[in-house]
Amino acid sequence: MIRAARVPADRPVRIAFSLDGAPDDSPPEEDAAPPVLPELDQQLQPLPPCQDSLESMQVFRQHCQIAEEYHEVRKEIALLEERKKELMAKLAQAEKEKVDAAQLAREFEALTEENRALKLAQSQCVEQLEKLRVQYQKRQGSS
Repeated sequence: MIRAARVPADRPVRIAFSLDGAPDDSPPEEDAAPPVLPELDQQLQPLPPCQDSLESMQVFRQHCQIAEEYHEVRKEIALLEERKKELMAKLAQAEKEKVDAAQLAREFEALTEENRALKLAQSQCVEQLEKLRVQYQKRQGSS
């Protein structure tokens, strides 16, 4: 069974431990403090262990390790979400460019067809003009 001791707020708490599992025979340092992750929610912060319980110290170490891993995973999730936003923006831009390219292709086709029709009309007008000149010259010659 794990026992947790409540420490009054006005009393300083000193904790020394190693996350690598190796025993630490050195005395605790005066300024030693538990690894605190300020970004971590208060309810997820490791509670100070009971100093005279080996099991409590082990649970505290595990909790610190899990809290650190959780913090790293949250950072990685945040980075991945940012990357997702960037990729979504690129995708939206690519789709917009694709729509723009399709619109330009349709406009090109329409203008090409209009150009063909105008060239045909021009050649017909040129032929008609030549016929009219020939007729005019025949009238001039016969008068």
